Amino acid sequence: MNRTKDFALRERALKVIPNGMYGHQSVRILPASFPQFFGMAEGAYIWDVDGNRYLDYMCGYGPSLLGYKDERVEAAAREQAQIADTLTGPSPLMVELAETLVEMVDHADWAMFCKNGTDATTMAMTSARAQTGKRVVLVAKGAYHGAAPWCTPIPAGTLAEDRAHLRIYEYNDVASLEAAAAEAGDDLAAIFASPFRHDAFIDQEAPKRAYAQRARELCDEAGAMLIVDEVRAGFRLARGSSWTELGVQPDLSAWGKCFANGHPISALLGSDSCRDGAGSIYATGSFWLSAVPMAAAIETLRIIRESDYLEHMERLGARLREGLDIAAKKHGFALRQSGPVQMPQIMFADDPDFRVGYAWAEEMLARGFYMHPWHNMFLCAAMSEADIEETIVAADDAFAALADRLDEIPPHPIMTALAAATV
Repeated sequence: MNRTKDFALRERALKVIPNGMYGHQSVRILPASFPQFFGMAEGAYIWDVDGNRYLDYMCGYGPSLLGYKDERVEAAAREQAQIADTLTGPSPLMVELAETLVEMVDHADWAMFCKNGTDATTMAMTSARAQTGKRVVLVAKGAYHGAAPWCTPIPAGTLAEDRAHLRIYEYNDVASLEAAAAEAGDDLAAIFASPFRHDAFIDQEAPKRAYAQRARELCDEAGAMLIVDEVRAGFRLARGSSWTELGVQPDLSAWGKCFANGHPISALLGSDSCRDGAGSIYATGSFWLSAVPMAAAIETLRIIRESDYLEHMERLGARLREGLDIAAKKHGFALRQSGPVQMPQIMFADDPDFRVGYAWAEEMLARGFYMHPWHNMFLCAAMSEADIEETIVAADDAFAALADRLDEIPPHPIMTALAAATV
């Protein structure tokens, strides 16, 4: 594939942006052929700046739920943009959006709005501490809750003091959770949990009912707040709280990514158990209450309530998982497919340094399918049965090509180090 414009932009970026790119959207630890810069998107597809088209299994790292440029959502955003966007105070849409989310999410009695997932998770932690007057927060080992100093996975520039009152437990391990809570003692402010374990580089893991229920019990016993971080998985697993099916309701939940179908907004939802704490903190941003993303969110939430978007993605995801397994086995490969089918994690057995996964992702990219070798992926409602069947056909071809050169695939140096660190 032609990469002329992409490579030129990388060279320009290196002069004016540290490392040319930063954060999770940097492609420095992806195969060298992966594009860094993109020019357009529509439906389930993206085009890089050189005009190469891909069926996008990253969905912008999650925000595209209905598909890029969904006309229903974009029409609502355009209509509001003609009126006003960022004002001296919020528009009436703030109240309407809060009412909508409170109606849709079981545990929610109130809502606060911000821009990014990190904003929402940080507000959740701060509200819990304000409500309880306590300091210690329990977080699962390896869990991602954002990029603030207290939670960033890359500690450069942070201080030990930023995490002085965090305690680590193993996701789904009741004994580990109980031990961390016991260590916190009377100073336990909150327990953080993800809807399911979606850490990078590892197989995904559904929550065990006993773990979720024990987290709720420990918070109740200690007068602490249970926080579920819905930023990545929210409205992709259910039309409300992801833990409702486990019989567990949190006190607080953080939301972002997809509930405005790509428009920049996130939210902290909470029950009355933490209303006073949330009301006492100072949290603000110049663009947090912009009206256009709220209009997009209201329309996206209407579609979530009234369409079969979720069931559609589940059907497609189940077919994709089945088809990939069959194609992989045909060529002598064993896949490790985990996570909800609409949020798949696809890795290879006996691939500790990810060299096979890297090479397969590169083969798929060359065939027009943007897939990730170590991060969970996403399906969107704009994908079709034909898209999935084309993916399976391309995967069969990619597995065949990979089998022919398996002994020649070199390890990626960065991934070798990361793989060693995760063992």
